[in-house]
Amino acid sequence: MTKFLKLALAGVAVVSINVAMAHGPEAAKHGGTVAAAGDLGFELAQHGDVVHLYVDDHGTPHPTAGMTGKLTVLNGAEKSEADLTATEENKLEARGVKLEAGAKAVAAVTLPNKKVITVRFTVK
Repeated sequence: MTKFLKLALAGVAVVSINVAMAHGPEAAKHGGTVAAAGDLGFELAQHGDVVHLYVDDHGTPHPTAGMTGKLTVLNGAEKSEADLTATEENKLEARGVKLEAGAKAVAAVTLPNKKVITVRFTVK
């Protein structure tokens, strides 16, 4: 009976690890850097002179209508800030900032219900 109990506990532990690991950020879909905060996934990507912040909920695009925010980027000692505005179904955009490898970025996103989610990125 003891062997059966140990085997059952080991099986439960293995299943629990997989469930816990499933809540991390999704893989990058737009060539950017991913992070998770507030039970949402975020991807920060530079396309030309515009920085895009994509929002998803467990792999499903999350609507950004009514969201606003501010993006702060630290490239070494240089600091730049820009407003985030909703543009498409699951995307916020910022202009006037540049993402370079090694830069640190913080997005403070205000949801329609006025809750603020802070997301931190290290650009690769």
